[in-house]
Amino acid sequence: MFAIIQTSGRQFRVEPGAVIAIDGHRAGESGGKVSFDQVLLVSNDNGDVTAGTPFVAGAKVLGVIGELDKTKKIRVFKKKRRKQYRRTKGHRSQFTRVRITDIQV
Repeated sequence: MFAIIQTSGRQFRVEPGAVIAIDGHRAGESGGKVSFDQVLLVSNDNGDVTAGTPFVAGAKVLGVIGELDKTKKIRVFKKKRRKQYRRTKGHRSQFTRVRITDIQV
């Protein structure tokens, strides 16, 4: 059984036991429960596929919040040649790991 969900402006293919990394820090502490209502497609073990228009009515994906962390540092370097202009900035994007526990249809 698997489902395709939409969250944080992206789509993820999930199944029970899968771990996904979602952009940003979700509300809640590590170990808290989270529910995803925007389910685009659900497929069961028999191979029956239910596609939504745009979402499957009554479908939900449940998960548990894992770690809240940051990605690897990204450096942004700007330069204009022969003008003595150089600027360096950088950032580390935040993400949340979520372990999928159940798919409800």
